[in-house]
Amino acid sequence: MVKYSREAANPSKACKAQGVDLRVHYKNTYETAQAIKGMTLKTAQAYLQDVCEKKRCIPFRKYKGTIGRTPQAKEFKMSQGRWPVKSAKIVLGLLRNAESNAEFKNLDTDNLYVYHVQVNAAQQGRRRTYRAHGRIGPYMNCPAHVELILQEKEESVEKPEEEEKPKKFTKKQLAMRRLKVG
Repeated sequence: MVKYSREAANPSKACKAQGVDLRVHYKNTYETAQAIKGMTLKTAQAYLQDVCEKKRCIPFRKYKGTIGRTPQAKEFKMSQGRWPVKSAKIVLGLLRNAESNAEFKNLDTDNLYVYHVQVNAAQQGRRRTYRAHGRIGPYMNCPAHVELILQEKEESVEKPEEEEKPKKFTKKQLAMRRLKVG
């Protein structure tokens, strides 16, 4: 059994999915995962589908060097965004896998949200490229590990109202208040 970096608060109401050594760029996948964190399952699936069709963009918040600007990023109060289709499809596949795991555990799929998602850089693949003057340079790729946990939303319980305690003042504060009144 593979250890996840985080466990669900209530494992009976949560489901997991993970992908190891996925051949997608780590940085793109990281930004895609951060964009869906906290979304409901259906919302995340619809959003990633729109990204694949280039109707909505993924905002690039951390790895944003030389990322072009797009008006679609205004939705997230950002200016930089891209459409990493390959990463979106991989994360969509993981969401689909987690959804089928939830159905197997008899969870309500309409009530699930992305509780935890984490992307780690995997070991790089090494190839070679041929340079001028007979030299050889590295030609690396940057795969990723992705793990996500979906959890059912708990019914919110309203906090009972407490009686307000009388405010305590120092002698100096009381003196200042008496001065203002007089």
